[in-house]
Amino acid sequence: MTRRVVIAGASGFIGRVLIARYEDAGWEVRTIGRSGADARWGDAAGITAMLDGSELLINLAGKSVNCRYTEANRAEIFRSRLETTAELRRAIAATTAPPALWVNSSTATVYRHAEDRPMTESTGELGTGFSVAVAKAWEAELFADALPGTRRVALRMAIVLGDGSVMPPLVMLARFGLGGPQVDGRWFATRARKRNGTQHAFRARGGAQKFSWIHIDDVAGIIDFLVEHPDVDGIVNASSPHPSDNRTFMATLRRVLGVRFALPAHRWMLEVGSAVIRTETELVLKSRWVVPERLDDAGYAFIWPDLEPALRDILLPAGPAADGLRSAPRNG
Repeated sequence: MTRRVVIAGASGFIGRVLIARYEDAGWEVRTIGRSGADARWGDAAGITAMLDGSELLINLAGKSVNCRYTEANRAEIFRSRLETTAELRRAIAATTAPPALWVNSSTATVYRHAEDRPMTESTGELGTGFSVAVAKAWEAELFADALPGTRRVALRMAIVLGDGSVMPPLVMLARFGLGGPQVDGRWFATRARKRNGTQHAFRARGGAQKFSWIHIDDVAGIIDFLVEHPDVDGIVNASSPHPSDNRTFMATLRRVLGVRFALPAHRWMLEVGSAVIRTETELVLKSRWVVPERLDDAGYAFIWPDLEPALRDILLPAGPAADGLRSAPRNG
């Protein structure tokens, strides 16, 4: 019998990789989204029918946090995660043969700014502020109500490295001589940012903020591992066992690209630049120090545990016309 996976919010970088990977492996792949998917959000009957008899549900739905945290964007970041997760939970409850495993995207940014020690599932401390509140609410929605036939996993993903997402802009910065560390500093806090929990407080110096990351191959590999290990459920950190820091990450990226010259980006430059490109400085200045304790204990073997080999895999030229990123990521 053909195995069926349902991927919700599959139009993004991770979703596209997973679709190709499961199709190559012979799975029946069905998608849920706003447009161009097999079922659209709001189609309760269609989503329930799709999930009935499936083996695996992967939910990646949610507005990107790579935006300015305006009132409208904050509301949509919450809504796009909570409403879709609740809709999937109700659909599973209505099935007669529910999926055995539901892997729901979450984020490693739920942990506090950490420069003193790594955050694990058992000893990590949750942070405060807007981004953390989103992650907490998202996970609470996932685990609400009883679903006795479905094991649920909240995958707290670090920054995912692959042929997409954060890599193209970082490669461009490095090639234009701006591939130095992103250096934190003092910056005024507006009343609105304080009220909304979106003000990044100056702590890490000289690009020392930790940079937890994971290769896209390992995101796929971890989901495969979860399918085959029914004893693992709940919160799971999806992050390389060897996190870096911002200064080291940028230096490694330059070395892989063969770029020698690099200027640092100081806080005032980042604040001005982020306002221009409509994003937030927290995305590069918060110290995320996360390690995969539960995956290590369960015996998952990382495909790309170390940063430089991971970057070389992603940045390997595809041919004479390559722009430094491969045309398609390799399936792990």
